[in-house]
Amino acid sequence: MTFAGNSASSRDLAHVLHPYTNLKKFESTGPVIMTRGRGIRVTDEQGKEYIEAMGGLWCTSLGYDEERLIQAAERQMRKLPLYQLFAGRGNEPAAELAEKLIAMAPVKMARVFFANSGSEANDTAVKLVWYYNNARGLHRKKKIIGRIKGYHGVTVATASLTGLPANHRDFDLPIENIRHADCPHHYRFAKPGESEEDFATRLAESLEAQILREGPDTVAAFIAEPVQGAGGVILPPATYWQKIQPILKKYDILLIADEVITGFGRTGNMFGCQTYGIEPDMLTVAKALSSGYLPISALLINDRVYAELVRESEKIGTFAHGFTYSGHPVCAAVALETLAIYAERGIVNHVREISVPFQAGLKAFAERRHVGEVRGIGLIAGIELVRDKAMKAPFDAAVNAGFWFQERALANGLIVRQLGDTIALCPPLILQEADVAEIHARLSRTLDDFEAWVAG
Repeated sequence: MTFAGNSASSRDLAHVLHPYTNLKKFESTGPVIMTRGRGIRVTDEQGKEYIEAMGGLWCTSLGYDEERLIQAAERQMRKLPLYQLFAGRGNEPAAELAEKLIAMAPVKMARVFFANSGSEANDTAVKLVWYYNNARGLHRKKKIIGRIKGYHGVTVATASLTGLPANHRDFDLPIENIRHADCPHHYRFAKPGESEEDFATRLAESLEAQILREGPDTVAAFIAEPVQGAGGVILPPATYWQKIQPILKKYDILLIADEVITGFGRTGNMFGCQTYGIEPDMLTVAKALSSGYLPISALLINDRVYAELVRESEKIGTFAHGFTYSGHPVCAAVALETLAIYAERGIVNHVREISVPFQAGLKAFAERRHVGEVRGIGLIAGIELVRDKAMKAPFDAAVNAGFWFQERALANGLIVRQLGDTIALCPPLILQEADVAEIHARLSRTLDDFEAWVAG
């Protein structure tokens, strides 16, 4: 493929290293450059318009032209464009945002640590778990258990926690003291005839057996998303969290809830923890915290953890962790305005209402020949493509069926995300009924094209 010499595409192709991209293939295909966004739609440099059914990367909750967020950034830029939080300094937006997050949290929390991405927030959680147990004199209690197909980021520590092989392969990961528990995907991993409740019981028993094998005095924390996002939009089976949490308490294991994708209305509650009855010791948020307009994330910790951080930092003389842009005032100001919009517009109630036709229309695709399962809650969903429906047989990896579907959807004016052979959708929370109908129509056309392609 060739591009005009001075176009954004040509400059991108020549200079940008793209994440999560087949770099060799990209050299011949080149990028799709977006130049404009309005509502739930974006436009590329050729003038073609697309429905952004992934909200960018699970994050653009208020769409692409929310004027109030633009104005909030401008006001703060003119007032105080940067001030850091090191050495006890601070700024007004960060203080107000921390207060707001603690008031909103699904369980009682004590303090907020600000970072710039979900990866950084989860990476900080790892460090604090280790710091916390050192403060308690439990120097062997350092292992952290993630889950197969869980996703927690791409730093050295969080990519290790992530339970996806491509995030480990040839990066020399995972690091020491990281373990992975079973994936809670009933469709893929339940035994024949096993109910969701029985499957959840088996997973809980398996987790407890794993903790005992490792040694409870060595296991420090368990990290999990309320809904596994990048692992394939996997919802927990019924009673899963009710059975997992007592085991963690029994063995003095901290629970870290990764709400980077599910936070701020996505599941039909403000937090996924509320949807599934999760009571974490730590909680991470990002993405929809600012509707993705500026990079900001946060880690919330409870009194139990905070008290030990205070004690250890007093002993050492400092709490030696932080980022230059932690609590950046402009990012915090935009986040505050985002949260205000959620409240004023009743975004959670809107998600509950609009998710009914959204999910119902997707469920109808479960009748299609090459759709194995449609799963979702609120405004997040996954459509799993299969070669043989009766056998739940996946396509051969070399076929790359999910990628073909993703690219065909793009040609049909719909942006989705391929997660293996699961097609993920995570549209902006401002979705309206007409948008829902158009997303379903474009998915239907793409499924028609996909079935014809499979038939050869």
